Amino acid sequence: MGSRSRRPPASEIRKSRRPSPRWRGRTSSDPAPGTIVRWGGGYRATPDADPIYLYTDDVIGILPKRNLNNGQPSLHAALIAAAAPQPGEHVLHIGVGVGYYTAILAELVGATGRVTAIEYDAELAARATANLAQTPHVRVVHGDGTRIAFEPADVIYVNAGATRPADAWLDRLKEGGRLILPLTADAFPNRDVRRGALFRIERHGPEFLARRISGVAIFPCEGGRDEAGERALGAAFDKGGAERVTRLYLRDDLPEDQCWLRAPGWCLAYR
Repeated sequence: MGSRSRRPPASEIRKSRRPSPRWRGRTSSDPAPGTIVRWGGGYRATPDADPIYLYTDDVIGILPKRNLNNGQPSLHAALIAAAAPQPGEHVLHIGVGVGYYTAILAELVGATGRVTAIEYDAELAARATANLAQTPHVRVVHGDGTRIAFEPADVIYVNAGATRPADAWLDRLKEGGRLILPLTADAFPNRDVRRGALFRIERHGPEFLARRISGVAIFPCEGGRDEAGERALGAAFDKGGAERVTRLYLRDDLPEDQCWLRAPGWCLAYR
């Protein structure tokens, strides 16, 4: 539940939160009670199947036995705000789970925009497809989000921990486009947020501006990890200074003292 305290009944939660009816039923095809994580103690069921529990700042299990959950809502609120999807834009969402945040992104870009939602896990991709079936401007794709071809995107929203940005994410990011990129040094379920960082990358011509948003512990990105990147990230987190990063370069020949992270073919630099 996020804590060992008593979970308030749905009626108490509803008094302080009035969710829009448009979201109800969109993210779960299963009417059974959900599962809320209690760090250090696994998951436990919500008191009932009322969807109001999706509007608390709790982590909801989607495949609890595999430590897969929907992510911390308050963190995603900050990340979506940083990505700033606008009406009419194209969003690429990687690691969609069952589609909860995909639905929010679809609402923000509106009917004139579109969301391409990629999920590596076949079971989750099928659930997301069912959950988003009534949202025509969302297309769910089962596969590797680092390899599947996609049309240029205004926003690329990655919900899995990588050790480097995939070439396609940078190549297909539009001018002024924003990439939300989680970089993690250690394998999940290591929950030390000091070993992960979320960056906002923005494209301006051949340049990529970068800034750290927060720390993070997140499920690993299939196809987006390599040993050299893990070692480079581990060294970067050990020395600190991620908050000073301002640029991502697709080169690795900058002086060491100008880089927070330097890995084969790319780096995150202070200027």
